Amino acid sequence: MRILVLLLSLLCLPILLPAQDSTLTRVEALQEVVVTAFNARTKWKEMPAAIAVVNQQIFKQFAPASILPALNMVPGVRMEERSPGSYRLSVRGSLLRSPFGIRNVKVYWNDIPFSDATGNTYLNLMHPAMMDQIEIAKGPASSMYGSGTSGVFLLNRTLPFADTSKLTLSAAITGGSFGYQQQLLQLNSQNQHFSSSLQLHRLQLDGYREQSALTREGLFWQTAYQKQKHQIKTGLFYTNLFYQTPGGITASQMLLNPRLSRQAAGGLPSAITQNASIQNKTIWAGIHDQYQINQQASLKSFVSINHTDFTNPFITNYETRAELNMGAGIQLVWQPKNMYGRLKWITGAEYLANESLISNSANNSGVKGNLFLKDRIYTQQGFVFTQLQINPNKAWSIQTGISINSQSYQFRSLLLANSNFTKRTIQSPISPRLAINYAINQQLNVYGIVSHGFSAPSLAEIRPSDGNFYPLLNAEQGWNKELGIKGNLANNRLVFDVNLYFFQLNEAIVRRNDNNGNDYFINAGATKQHGIEAMIKYALIPFSKTRFYQISFMQSLSYQPYQFTSYQQGNNNFTGNPITGVPKYIWVASLSYQHQNGWQWHVNANLTSKISLNDAATVYANSYQLIQSKLSKQWMVHQKPIQVFLGVDNLLNQVYSLGNDINAAGNRFFNPAPSRNMYIGVQFNFQ
Repeated sequence: MRILVLLLSLLCLPILLPAQDSTLTRVEALQEVVVTAFNARTKWKEMPAAIAVVNQQIFKQFAPASILPALNMVPGVRMEERSPGSYRLSVRGSLLRSPFGIRNVKVYWNDIPFSDATGNTYLNLMHPAMMDQIEIAKGPASSMYGSGTSGVFLLNRTLPFADTSKLTLSAAITGGSFGYQQQLLQLNSQNQHFSSSLQLHRLQLDGYREQSALTREGLFWQTAYQKQKHQIKTGLFYTNLFYQTPGGITASQMLLNPRLSRQAAGGLPSAITQNASIQNKTIWAGIHDQYQINQQASLKSFVSINHTDFTNPFITNYETRAELNMGAGIQLVWQPKNMYGRLKWITGAEYLANESLISNSANNSGVKGNLFLKDRIYTQQGFVFTQLQINPNKAWSIQTGISINSQSYQFRSLLLANSNFTKRTIQSPISPRLAINYAINQQLNVYGIVSHGFSAPSLAEIRPSDGNFYPLLNAEQGWNKELGIKGNLANNRLVFDVNLYFFQLNEAIVRRNDNNGNDYFINAGATKQHGIEAMIKYALIPFSKTRFYQISFMQSLSYQPYQFTSYQQGNNNFTGNPITGVPKYIWVASLSYQHQNGWQWHVNANLTSKISLNDAATVYANSYQLIQSKLSKQWMVHQKPIQVFLGVDNLLNQVYSLGNDINAAGNRFFNPAPSRNMYIGVQFNFQ
């Protein structure tokens, strides 16, 4: 404990040190970053929203296998990995309804929806090199982005153009503990009007636990085209993903051997016996066009389509899914000539559709057995919105918007003769948003937000693993109120963002298990989700004319004392209990050293408090302290950069679970994360 207190004191020390006269010149200051959320295109500090930006500078502090540790540096964001490739993602504690997968957040890639109409997002299909910046808009954003109460992730990858034609080739190879191997080959070409990037990537892991191997292979092609009044962006990828799912274990099993997979119990076989795993083969294509009609108006539109073959041998059954997704959207942006820069009106619509053919069979030791369920489900999600952005003067900025939404399901069992479709239209209310920013001076901005959000039940909730259809499940919805201050001080060397939010959620969706361990979901009542988020970045020792290195510091805090405010389960009243799966606080700190000769060193600390694992709040996961570090060196050989890097994860060798199974049957709550492990890699660039 004394060591922990000393570490905290040392990491907090840079905030107390006096500022120096020289300014930070080698790292782009966050307040100058232009953010695009809510189609604002304004400086980060002037945006009336709780916006976080994660870019390549942060990605490069960690192993290239995953964006998980980079996202977990953002206050209010928690990304979990129950086993390699099995992701969960939440903003402000939205994991209550996510036993697996990503729900209740909306994800876009280059302004094209990556989340589908069912509310699901296969983020594990994407290689980190498919994005160079992520914008995270925290809190309800239904006024412009539709279903979701927790936030929106905007994944962006920009392809530059060049005055003269260029062709570059880069390759990266990484290897490490537990069979970690990763290869990336990338070919880029650019000219004045066309830019292209082609990637081949492969990732392989043996896994830390039994039954936790992963293999991901993919091809990704991105293009950008500009001519006259058009800017066209396209994306095309094919990913073949396979990962084993070890399942949860009990606390005593984790203490005995954290590398165990789910054991046989209660008449149910083990994860190894059933070959519990997931195979996902997806091809995805999207195109986005921005057409500049004239100086006052532009038209943005997109079309996307993708197909997924999904296979999941599970403990209790063998599920296969064939999914076809389509999407289209349009936005009109208008800025009157006599009020350019002071008035912007945006209106548009988005439509997503999904067709899923789901089959469930007996799982005979990893082999598909007799068919007992076969269903066809059609899902449609759409909304129209309008938003007005007003800047009456340099100090004030106002955004106001509203959306009208629709979500519907049509379900039919193909095993019942002459069965008709059961239709369900989810009540999706009108969702307004009002956000105001006031610039106190050139350095400081305060903002306030009032917004309404809703989150319709996903397909995995309305037709969960027990195979039943739950047409009476309602959408979660609630109001969020928020106050914040952000800006820069000390000659731009200190950047900060602090906000308080008050979110009341009604019709909360929670997970249940039947006697066989299958999931189903119910609307359980209401929650109070009030919290504080704080982020500080500080250039402790900046570059200068006589100093060729810099040392910078970052820390973030998430304080989330969430509670159930109305929750009755049978004779049990859980009102007042902490919300399941949400840590009360998360504190993250990072210290970075950079030298102009190519040396870089980063050390990151993540301190997460204990987590309630069931609604009764009788079982908790222990708090943990995760330390990660990376050292790299870059050389120029014949004017071509070569980089070598070495890193270590879980330096303190903590036994912890980065993705607990909440409300788990048989007390199998825990998915132990890897013990201390290392990696080493090299990257080449050729032109």
